[in-house]
Amino acid sequence: MSIFERYLTLWVALCIVVGVALGHVMPGVFQAIGSAEIAQVNLPVAVLIWLMVIPMLLKIDFAALREVGRHWRGIGVTLFINWAVKPFSMAALGWLFIGWLFRPYLPADQIDSYIAGLILLAAAPCTAMVFVWSHLTKGEPHFTLSQVALNDAIMVVAFAPVVGLLLGLSAITVPWDTLVLSVVLYIVLPVIAAQVARRSLLAAGGEAALSRVLRTLSPVSLASLLATLVLLFGFQGEQIIAQPLVIGLLAVPILIQVYFNAGLAYVLNRVAGEQHCVAGPSALIGASNFFELAVAAAISLFGFNSGAALATVVGVLIEVPVMLTVVWIVNRSKGWYERGAPAQATRPKSVTREA
Repeated sequence: MSIFERYLTLWVALCIVVGVALGHVMPGVFQAIGSAEIAQVNLPVAVLIWLMVIPMLLKIDFAALREVGRHWRGIGVTLFINWAVKPFSMAALGWLFIGWLFRPYLPADQIDSYIAGLILLAAAPCTAMVFVWSHLTKGEPHFTLSQVALNDAIMVVAFAPVVGLLLGLSAITVPWDTLVLSVVLYIVLPVIAAQVARRSLLAAGGEAALSRVLRTLSPVSLASLLATLVLLFGFQGEQIIAQPLVIGLLAVPILIQVYFNAGLAYVLNRVAGEQHCVAGPSALIGASNFFELAVAAAISLFGFNSGAALATVVGVLIEVPVMLTVVWIVNRSKGWYERGAPAQATRPKSVTREA
């Protein structure tokens, strides 16, 4: 692990401070960057996400995707967490903390809106950022790609019904243009670009050429992650400074939800006998959120200045720092995980996987 990766948590903390400070000092600049969007998808952020995920996608040999079926346990666990546990656990936590425990400290007219924002956040599984988390845990890349693709397909048909059920609405307007464009920008186009580049590199110089390019792009990927943080926190610098108590209270159920779902997915994978390289990304996919869609849906349904929009923004604020702690836990607990009898009993003798 490079020095840059070793101290990534420190760089993230610095980017949060820098982003908030710049957003407060130069709100006009960040408003201009934030307005560069199509269907509420920010294009500068999309470019940075490309730079983050393409190096990870370059490692994936699509011919090996046919072997992903051996990880059916991990896929089953992740689907269970994402669609049968996470939205409902977040709704319960939202009603417990925001609707009851923290009610005296929050604006009374925004309570229901805050809870709605939390539900929107939990009902959309993460997409692009998962490739970063999987890379940091040395996760199985083919499993990660297959799981993300499957979640995207399910999200197209399940997002509205799940949110509608939990919000008690008879119908909900889903920003389909945002959903489709986000999937295309963050998944489809980077996958195509990465595979074209991979084939060209292999044809020109073989595995050695691909390895050289991956070593070169690795710092670019992490630098793009940090630049994305500066932008995201810069966009919300004014709100962070203006409403620190509200943001802190909204963060509580989100934090509990992340650790609960990550831990549950991790333990279920161990009980099921899945490999650690699958359990890690499974836990991370199960815990993280597709905050771009959640923010867009909250704004579309409740308005830009609503409590729902603010609640989804809090998810953006804590997503990266919290997921880095989950990455740390997954990496540090690898020895404990692999001492599990079921995992050892079903672990294949050799695992063919891109480094």
